[in-house]
Amino acid sequence: MEYQGQPIGEDLAQLIKRLKETYGVSESEIARAIGAAPATVNAWVHRKRGTGRGPNPDKLRAIAAAFPKFSEAEVFAAAGRKVPGDLRPEARDRIMRLIDELTPEQQKLAEATLQAWTGQNST
Repeated sequence: MEYQGQPIGEDLAQLIKRLKETYGVSESEIARAIGAAPATVNAWVHRKRGTGRGPNPDKLRAIAAAFPKFSEAEVFAAAGRKVPGDLRPEARDRIMRLIDELTPEQQKLAEATLQAWTGQNST
């Protein structure tokens, strides 16, 4: 089944297969285009992600950038993740100033909390 020309419920392996057909590229060429190891792309194709958290968001963004017929939202959805929000420079600076005011122990706790939140970034 499709919605607006895109398969519904498509996973990353299926998206990569479609990407390969659309662009006429190999897994190695995809890996080269996004700065990943060919083994990484192969693991996605065989649904062996390794870390349990899924692909790195930077690699997912790189897929959308290198292969623009596939939107960032589409790539992230196929990976079972939500697209992270864009953080404006002034917001980033404000957050970093707050972190700079924390004790080392509080900074470790803040980091652990942020890591837990990013691990929950799935659809």
